[in-house]
Amino acid sequence: MVAGHLRIKNDKYQIVLNYQDVNGKRKTKWQSTGLPAKGNKKRAEEMLLEARMSFTPPGKIDEDNLFFTDYLLQYLDVYEPTVRRITFQGYRNCMKNTIIPYFKPLKLKLTEINQRHLQEFYSKQLKRVKASTVIHYHAFLHKALKHAFQMDMILFNPADKVQRPRKEAFVGKFYSREESQKLFALVKGTKLEIPVAFGCFYGLRRSEVLGLRWGAIDFESNCFIINHTVTEGRSGGKYVRFFEDNTKTKSSCRTLPLIPEIKEWLLEIKAAHDENRRICGDGYNPNFVDYLCVDELGNLLRGNYISERFSKLLKANGMREIRFHDLRHTCASILISMGLSMKQIQEWLGHSDYNTTANIYAHLDPSSKNESAIVMAAGFGIQEIMPMSTTQIRTGGEVHA
Repeated sequence: MVAGHLRIKNDKYQIVLNYQDVNGKRKTKWQSTGLPAKGNKKRAEEMLLEARMSFTPPGKIDEDNLFFTDYLLQYLDVYEPTVRRITFQGYRNCMKNTIIPYFKPLKLKLTEINQRHLQEFYSKQLKRVKASTVIHYHAFLHKALKHAFQMDMILFNPADKVQRPRKEAFVGKFYSREESQKLFALVKGTKLEIPVAFGCFYGLRRSEVLGLRWGAIDFESNCFIINHTVTEGRSGGKYVRFFEDNTKTKSSCRTLPLIPEIKEWLLEIKAAHDENRRICGDGYNPNFVDYLCVDELGNLLRGNYISERFSKLLKANGMREIRFHDLRHTCASILISMGLSMKQIQEWLGHSDYNTTANIYAHLDPSSKNESAIVMAAGFGIQEIMPMSTTQIRTGGEVHA
């Protein structure tokens, strides 16, 4: 029930209601009782009470009768401005394709949803998808219910009391330097040349590779900036691209150096792009002139095309199967083998914090284990010890987190 009081204006009682709008701002609404001020105070007070009880602020949600699934749809409007578009698209799809279809037949009100309902949902989903996918469901539901709690729509967040699925141990593969060199030879002169080179040498994510633009490369200062990404998804059954002048995290926006060989190679590619543009004339796509990853007609490569062609290339040439993203792990493993610190690797890869890098790649660093072995040898009075080699530290070309 909203607050309110009576005022006399033009010798008549007026009802003044006080409420908060959907943005939390204080508002007032005046209603005339039509009653003369003289001799009608009691009746005016009764009308004030009725108005306070029946008034619903504009945009205000009827929380007591709001279905849980309807609230989730409304929450999307709140959630969208807080995350990157590709992140929002992913949560929107999983909500509309999985969460809503599961909960809608249950006809649960927002105020009725509890931890048991969520736990049963997670248990059923684990029978058809990986734990990491269910963790994504949980992340969205937890945020949505947290917002409802903060808005006083529910008494507590039931997602706080749910046992979240345990995430599977991450296992990523990587190529050796020899395998990487063979891969470079295979992609030379193909559409995969730029993605593979930047993915392996600089450890760029696929979205960062697709977002590379000539304007971000400083050939005079011999460096380039990672500050633009291109991601893709499906919306309404249609393929869509998201062009954003930001990266996955703040640390992902970084400046990296151009070594002479890379610089010369890029200048050759730029000259080839300019020649293709001259030859094609009006047939050349003008929308992606500044992008590196384009075909002969100036069309920007699709992310799925890169991943699919990459997989086919490896199979066709008898190379060990890895994902395109594993080129990023390849980059890290080579840096570690050359003695770079985890802090340097964190900055090179653009990880948000040191722990992310250390958790994924620490076991590949032989130096820390060698130091421990030397200390143990001294403790047992052993004079000489053979340091562990990098190949002994590695686990069959895989990265475990």
